Amino acid sequence: MDAGMLSLCGEEGFGTGGDHIREKDGLWAVLAWLSIIATRKQSLEDILKEHWLKYGRNYFTRYDYDNVDIDAACDMMEDLEILISDKSFVKQRFAVEDKIYQVEKADNFQYTDPVDSTITRNQGLRIIFSDGSRIIYRLGGTGAEGATVRIYIDSYERKLIFEDTQVQLAPLATIALKISQLHHRTGRNGPSLIT
Repeated sequence: MDAGMLSLCGEEGFGTGGDHIREKDGLWAVLAWLSIIATRKQSLEDILKEHWLKYGRNYFTRYDYDNVDIDAACDMMEDLEILISDKSFVKQRFAVEDKIYQVEKADNFQYTDPVDSTITRNQGLRIIFSDGSRIIYRLGGTGAEGATVRIYIDSYERKLIFEDTQVQLAPLATIALKISQLHHRTGRNGPSLIT
């Protein structure tokens, strides 16, 4: 923001901030939406649907597995990184519900700050498919209560824009669990939370 390269930002916790307010503030987001609704004289639902019809829709979900055994979680992430680092993993195909997803890229994501060029490593194990869909695995919360494993899943859709998010992303969730073997390796039957 100080470099003049960004004036509005958001985060996965739904906080929003900008160069006029530093902290990500949910109240600011509410006021911004109220201003848009008042100006357009439409409901939020109508504004979203109109936007999706024009630009398509990004579906997103996150599966949180809290208090997972830390050794099991670390072993799973290490094995997953070895799996996706293998050159044969790229171009691999996964067929789910009459749809085929082909891996285009897989890596341990790192972020390079465009302002000062600092590199933040180990931001998650990322699998990107040829249609742009992504699965990201991230390990966190490795405190006294165990670890938290998060799986982020997103996909852009141009035609099926009014579907339920979990239904639309179910094939990718199936692939994510198959690749990681998370349930088998951690003894879990499902996530602690789906957002």
